[in-house]
Amino acid sequence: MSKGKFTKRFKENRNARGEEARTVRKIVSIVLLVLIIILVISGLAGYFYVKSALEPVEADSEEKVEVEIPIGSTSSTIATILEENGIIKNGLIFRFYIKLKNESDFQAGVYTFSPAMSMDEIIESLKSGKIVLETAHRVTIPEGLTIEQIAEIYADQFSFTSEEFLEKVNDEKYIKQLIKDYPLLLTDDILNEEIRYPLEGYLFAITYDFYEEDPSIETIVEMMLDQTQAIVSQHFEEIEELDLTMHEVITFASIIEKETGHIDQRNEIAGVFYNRLEADMPLQTDPTVLYAQGEHKDRVLYEDLEIESPYNTYYVEGLPVGPISNFAESSLEAVLNPVESDYYYFLHDHEGNIHFAETLEEHNQNKKNMNDE
Repeated sequence: MSKGKFTKRFKENRNARGEEARTVRKIVSIVLLVLIIILVISGLAGYFYVKSALEPVEADSEEKVEVEIPIGSTSSTIATILEENGIIKNGLIFRFYIKLKNESDFQAGVYTFSPAMSMDEIIESLKSGKIVLETAHRVTIPEGLTIEQIAEIYADQFSFTSEEFLEKVNDEKYIKQLIKDYPLLLTDDILNEEIRYPLEGYLFAITYDFYEEDPSIETIVEMMLDQTQAIVSQHFEEIEELDLTMHEVITFASIIEKETGHIDQRNEIAGVFYNRLEADMPLQTDPTVLYAQGEHKDRVLYEDLEIESPYNTYYVEGLPVGPISNFAESSLEAVLNPVESDYYYFLHDHEGNIHFAETLEEHNQNKKNMNDE
């Protein structure tokens, strides 16, 4: 090949490669530009999506939505509840937002929110426990009450009678459904035919706020069971360590509740009862006799002790068939943390003081001393 032809061919190849390179560069530039445009569009779309999700669902809305945040709810649970009720647009964005702002310590309760509320307003309400909804009724249930007494309190506040309340809490179909709904708290033990009221002892004593003018009996019962379960759930691990069933623990707590109103005496009394149980001695506690009789008396007589009832601990061995009242958390804690001692007997004097004894002889002497005063 002549030098001229070689040179010509070289130039042609070089020009072809240059054209190819320019084409590749154009393609790469176009691809990069497209990618940049996609990224910019995605970024803007993401920005506006998040911005929109942080804004009120409907700024001009006057709607009020009642929302219940259960005890123990996580931020994820709260986000889901708010989204399902139309209070926020996106639960995931809500979770990211509160994490970014390091918000926590949200309070359980029944709230009235509006789709017009901002994210910060919702968060502030949840942190402060500010419940917008006005309370229609506030009902206090004291400790140590029977379910019959509880029924009377509610009947005074709402449109149903105490008889209707008691009929509902004795409805076997309803009780079986509650056992399914509260499997950690309620067991088939409460279906025992000898038990007077299946839910006796399980309706917790606190002040309840109602936001309906006339709530159903089911609403009231389940609100109270929710509270009992919330308290008991804090002690599940301790309860599992005991050689007692959940029903026996609730029964035991109710007895401690009725034995003394002095919180500082409860752990010691629990220790005495444990000693009796371990020694196969009858508990012989007067409050169970009164419950067995179904009436209030200031003093238990010797003839009362002979009543043949599964509740009478002078008549049956061990714990009675079921609780005899509701209980305070301190009574439950006494069952879980009894004071260890060698005492098998105790006696209350007229001033509310308690006198313990290791033997029956010491106990009888304490009785004599008290009567001599």
